[in-house]
Amino acid sequence: MYFEHVADKSLAQNSYVIGCQQTGEAIVIDPKRDIDTYLEIARQNQLKITHITETHIHADFLCGSRELAAVTGATLYLSDEGGDEWQYEFPHHGLKDGDRIVVGNLTLDVIHTPGHTPESICFLLTDHPATDQPVMLFTGDFVFVGDVGRPDLLEKAVGIAGSQLNGARELFKSLGKFTSIPEYVQVWPGHGAGSACGKALGAVPSSTVGYEKIQNWAFRAEGEDDFIQYLLSGQPEAPRYFSTMKRLNKSDRPLLTQIPKPRMLSREEFLAGYEKDIPLIDTRHKKSFAAGHIPGSLNIQHNNALATWMGWIHNYETPFMILARETEIEEITRKLMRIGMDQIYGFITDVNLPGIPLEPSHTAGYEETKAAVQDERTQIVDVRGENEFNAGHIRGADHVFVGTLTKNLDRISKDRPVILHCQSGDRSTLAYSLLRKHGFANVINYLGGMREWMQRTERA
Repeated sequence: MYFEHVADKSLAQNSYVIGCQQTGEAIVIDPKRDIDTYLEIARQNQLKITHITETHIHADFLCGSRELAAVTGATLYLSDEGGDEWQYEFPHHGLKDGDRIVVGNLTLDVIHTPGHTPESICFLLTDHPATDQPVMLFTGDFVFVGDVGRPDLLEKAVGIAGSQLNGARELFKSLGKFTSIPEYVQVWPGHGAGSACGKALGAVPSSTVGYEKIQNWAFRAEGEDDFIQYLLSGQPEAPRYFSTMKRLNKSDRPLLTQIPKPRMLSREEFLAGYEKDIPLIDTRHKKSFAAGHIPGSLNIQHNNALATWMGWIHNYETPFMILARETEIEEITRKLMRIGMDQIYGFITDVNLPGIPLEPSHTAGYEETKAAVQDERTQIVDVRGENEFNAGHIRGADHVFVGTLTKNLDRISKDRPVILHCQSGDRSTLAYSLLRKHGFANVINYLGGMREWMQRTERA
């Protein structure tokens, strides 16, 4: 048997390539949209991708199953569980609980595990030349290392009222199927630490059934009510783009089988777009942005959170321009295409190219922020997540999460000085750029954030 774990750190998303080396057949589970990764794995290992499957209709990334099927001719094996509302709307081989996928001398038994979503399924793998006992379980967003999938996304991100409580109850019942699997079986989940699909995901990539039964909080809950109460409390904010991913992953859509190559814009082309108010995403480091940026640009730094913040603040209808080093453009394009952000108008590599006078950010240090806290004329705005704010915040601070800032502009004062902060300056820099773009003039960014605030106040 051939096995490879493909980890996308930008979305903390896992996919898997499993092959029968005797027959040369392979299956891919939950592929990302830049499918050249899987084509290269297959080529290097003399495998042919003949089967493609998904654990559920994903919300956090645009699955590349159809792109991969279009290029390889492989058959799509997708869940037909969950009822009429949860059926894939394009041709596929439907799977039900108890079905089996045969890939050469390997078998993957289908287990319906509703809870995170109604159609969720897992795959129990047996490598028959080695043993007739199962060896691996691919759990998708059902069971993670140290956590279980959240059932509230359908209600919070998609707007299906009442679904989170029903999902939590179903998830509790589904855990019984997990505990019946031999404890030595390896667990390979759909996500790891950093994903918004849970609140306590472990940093290690895999586990075993036995280990999860010992250390995963879900298997230590004292009954269904205790399980549901803990499961539904303290979940992170559901990114705005999740509802779009659900729709695109379920329905038919145009396919993108190659990595796009955005064009480098000339000065004239950039200025033409800028004058049309095409948004500019400045991906430089927050300190470079603060030193001087093109007025109206938004600072979303090029790191592993790039795609997530783009999904929070940008829509899928509006083209956008990028400021980044040319050597970073392909990686940025890959990260954005994984959530369907394909509408790149073009890019520039030099902030000075357009010849527009740069605007420095108004930033604050610890002492200035400390003085502002004592001055009731100043509004302190904490743009971190709700859980972070509730765990501890600067006295008197208002809480407005950066991902929903543009929907809460009425909560930000235009008459008083406003100091923004987050944990370490990344999110507050994005918030600063959003407010400046929306006409807020008296805005200050405390780059040190809560990390510095706590360190300095503890020493005082």
